[in-house]
Amino acid sequence: MLKTLRRGFLILLAALPLFAQADATPQALIEQKTQEMMKDLNSHKAQYRSKPEALYASMDNIIGPIVDAEGMARSIMNTYAKQASPEQMARFKENVRHGLMQFYSNGMLEFDPKEIKVLPSAAPTDDRASIRLEVHGGKGETHEVSYTMVNSNGQWLMRNLVMSGLNIGKIYRDQFAHAMQENGGNLDKTIDGWTEMAASADQGGDKAK
Repeated sequence: MLKTLRRGFLILLAALPLFAQADATPQALIEQKTQEMMKDLNSHKAQYRSKPEALYASMDNIIGPIVDAEGMARSIMNTYAKQASPEQMARFKENVRHGLMQFYSNGMLEFDPKEIKVLPSAAPTDDRASIRLEVHGGKGETHEVSYTMVNSNGQWLMRNLVMSGLNIGKIYRDQFAHAMQENGGNLDKTIDGWTEMAASADQGGDKAK
């Protein structure tokens, strides 16, 4: 199930803005940057397939700056965040960001988006927006995705996403809690193993509730 989620996730991230601007709405940023992202992917597709590390670097450069890694890290840790030292939280924040980039890049090699339609969305509040997309794949499949953006000090950042009812934030929280149990409550071990687990997870997830 997470393989399907990963494919939806990479499409969703493909619609995220290269950078956020305080004077633009989230939907306007997505509409503008979707075109830039698709142009980059189409221009370097052969290179990315033969050199995945180039895709990792490209996605980190484009997507990394607009991921709310700290907000996601705290949400994924859930109650365990109270146990984390500032150093542990900073380390997990970076692992979350890198894990997302690898998750996205690995999926990009499996799925070839042909068209992304940004659907009409409700007007954002001062600090939160929900953006809906319709994604058409190369084999005729269609995915419905939505993601949550938060306004942090005037910059819109991606906090969470849902694809066909699959809530990645909830899935990652469940994975983290399970890893903590498997690691006997060892927070350092769970943090250090997160990037690989998030990038290559192939187990099922829960439906969003």
